[in-house]
Amino acid sequence: MQIAQRILKIEASQSLVMAARAKAMQAAGVDVVSMSLGEPDMDTPKHVRLAAQEAIDNHWSHYGPVAGISALREEVAAYQNRLAGNAIPWIAEDVLVSAGAKMAIFNAIHAVINPGDEVIIPMPSWVSYSEMVKLAEGVVVPVETKFEDRYCLTPEQLRKVLTKKTRMIILCSPNNPTGSIYSAEELEGLVNVLRDFPEVFILSDEIYNELIYNQSQTTLSHFPDLAERLIIINGVSKAYAMTGYRIGWLLSKNKAFVSACIRLQGQMVTCATMIAQKAAEMALAGDQNCVESMRNIFASRRKLICELAADIPGLKFHEPDGAFYLFPDVSAWGTGDEVAERLLEEAHVAVVSGSAFGCPSCIRLSYAISEEQIREAMARIKALLTNY
Repeated sequence: MQIAQRILKIEASQSLVMAARAKAMQAAGVDVVSMSLGEPDMDTPKHVRLAAQEAIDNHWSHYGPVAGISALREEVAAYQNRLAGNAIPWIAEDVLVSAGAKMAIFNAIHAVINPGDEVIIPMPSWVSYSEMVKLAEGVVVPVETKFEDRYCLTPEQLRKVLTKKTRMIILCSPNNPTGSIYSAEELEGLVNVLRDFPEVFILSDEIYNELIYNQSQTTLSHFPDLAERLIIINGVSKAYAMTGYRIGWLLSKNKAFVSACIRLQGQMVTCATMIAQKAAEMALAGDQNCVESMRNIFASRRKLICELAADIPGLKFHEPDGAFYLFPDVSAWGTGDEVAERLLEEAHVAVVSGSAFGCPSCIRLSYAISEEQIREAMARIKALLTNY
């Protein structure tokens, strides 16, 4: 059987591969602690689950609008308008609801990128950005950020890689895998450079924007002059523990771009699941104490994992500002691939090598697991690395 070359060119998601290996070992009776997936271990809030049940009872079981039901699009726009410092007036027509934020990103890339167009991606970055660009026959322009800069792209680095072929830059804050957040000053520095390149779209992945600790966040929606080329990505997966509901969205003031994304999505899935859309509507419109509670739990876990990591001599890391990942440099013991493999096979801890994110000297540890599991995993990691 012939397989299309476009599929052969892309890599499998290493985070999903590692999670599958961990599950297979667990099924075989091996006591594996998995820190591989970026998925909250909490239950979806009760009022959200009830909304999904009510949607079933009220027969939300037929096709809906490709762009999403109007009530959810309105809630997404209202949510974005409520964010501190937002300077762009969003309306429902600016919103496209997709089957997860991943699909929203896929839509955005494929609606903009032609063969040969360049997409700037600061590394380390989430595993799927580069592969989506490859599928669109675009050219990935990776920019290796530095540990000293908290793995944040600098204006100097950005200006060096912008060319006439640049069509998009992808930024993620809080970042997966590093947990770093761009400060207001850092973002303004990047924006000042991008103002000289008005043809470049700016994709801002904000899926972790509710999971920020000890500081406020400045986002690209603080810069109204970017409105026509800014694409904001978000969803309910991380903040409301709704990963399996598969509801995400993009926002853009560029009507031609939104229309192109709607046309593309209409040929792929018709619409996101109607029942899940009603649940997402309740998540955004309902009681937000659940988000605060989850954030507090992750803050406690972050404190714990950083304390335990600091007790491992030679382990270099920055305390994450957001999300739920620790991204330590393990080059004192080898490459991220080597350390991740030994941790799984010898210590029975599943982590993801930094090579999956474009930073082969690191590993990613997800602390979206219980404090008991964090303690056990970090004890095993310390024992292995101490005796490496």
